Amino acid sequence: MLGAPSATVGDVDFEFENAEVKVLASRGCPEIELVGLKVGPFEEGREYQVLFWVARELEGAGIARIQGEGLLDAVELNKVQWKERVQPVGRVSSLPEDFYPGLRRYLADLKREAGKGAERVREYEKAVRLARDIVNCRLKKVVSLSSSPAQTDQFLNNLAREERLLYDRLSRIIGDWRDSILRGGGEP
Repeated sequence: MLGAPSATVGDVDFEFENAEVKVLASRGCPEIELVGLKVGPFEEGREYQVLFWVARELEGAGIARIQGEGLLDAVELNKVQWKERVQPVGRVSSLPEDFYPGLRRYLADLKREAGKGAERVREYEKAVRLARDIVNCRLKKVVSLSSSPAQTDQFLNNLAREERLLYDRLSRIIGDWRDSILRGGGEP
């Protein structure tokens, strides 16, 4: 799906929502039947693999907790921001897998929690500042490098999927623009 020229950030998000994650059952629960999908039964203390969106619903119902690395938190967000700030303009560091979908969900969770007090509001505002800084840093790099000659695989492999979509589109737009300007005498 992502190789398609019309792929979007929404497509990446859809893939993320439908990827399997590990959950740890917090309590026992019989099989749950959804339209065309069965999950469970769950036995307290055991790990299971379920789709991310199902895991979020199970977590919300107090049936299970999402397990494993890759969940974004304040520590990870600070690490990414620091790493990004020390990189030179022409270099792009790799991000944790599924960074942007995780970031969107982390910020949404913090925003929901912000109604629970001033400390939560400050936590949310700090996370938004860090996220904006990361996005702006990386956006500047992607825009700059998409107008440069073809990039190496090392550079392209360090781009998140959402950034690669932007890079590909910008490169095409800039290449077409450059060709139209230079047509008729500028280049053979």
